Amino acid sequence: MSCLNLWRKQLGEVPDAVWDRLDLETLILAENGLTEVSGKLGGLRRLRTLDLGHNALASLPDVFGSLASLTDFLYLHDNRLESLPGSIAKLTRLRYLNISNNKLASFPQPVPELIGLVELRASDNQIASIPESIGRLSQLHELHLRNNLLTSLPESVGDLRQLRCLDLRGNPLESLPASIADLPAIYKLDLRWTPSLPHPEWMPRLRARGVLVYR
Repeated sequence: MSCLNLWRKQLGEVPDAVWDRLDLETLILAENGLTEVSGKLGGLRRLRTLDLGHNALASLPDVFGSLASLTDFLYLHDNRLESLPGSIAKLTRLRYLNISNNKLASFPQPVPELIGLVELRASDNQIASIPESIGRLSQLHELHLRNNLLTSLPESVGDLRQLRCLDLRGNPLESLPASIADLPAIYKLDLRWTPSLPHPEWMPRLRARGVLVYR
C-alpha cells in the first residue's frame, strides 16, 4: 500500500509534489497548521485513507466525489469546519468518518448518504438536531455525539439495527425515542452529564438485556 505520512511536519501548506502522487492510498496531513487544501486532492483517486485532522481548515474543496476509493478512514476532526462539501455524499463505501471538534451548527446534509459508515464521530460541535435521515445509516456500529446541543433524537434512530454504541454525553437532552430500547445490537448507551433528561421508562428494559447504560 502506498502511504505518505506527513504528520506534524509544520508544513503550513501542502507541497505541490503531494498532488503528483497519484499512486497514494493513504495520505496523512494531520497537525500541519493547514488553512486550505487544493482542489488537486480530487486527483488522488486511489486514496483509501485521508487524514486532515488537527489543522485549521474552515472549508474543503468540493472534489470528494472523485475519490471513489476512499473507503477506509476520513479524518476531519479538530478543524474549523462549519459545513461539509456536498460531494462527500458520493463516498457511499466510506466506513469511518470523524468530524468532531469543528464548528458545525447543524448536522451535515451529506452524512446520511454515507450508507457504508460503520463509525461516525461528530462530538464537540454545536449540532442542535439530528435529521430523520440518520436512519439510512443501516451499517452503523458506533455513533458518537458527545458535547453538542441536542435535546432529543429522531425516532429513526431505531432503524440503526447494527448500532452497538451510542454516546450522548454532555447534551441538554429533554427526551429520547423509545425506539432506542429495541435496538437489537446495542451494548452501550452513554448518558452521562445529561441532567435535564428525565429517566426514560424504557431504560430498565435495556439494563435487563445486559446493556451498559451510563447515567
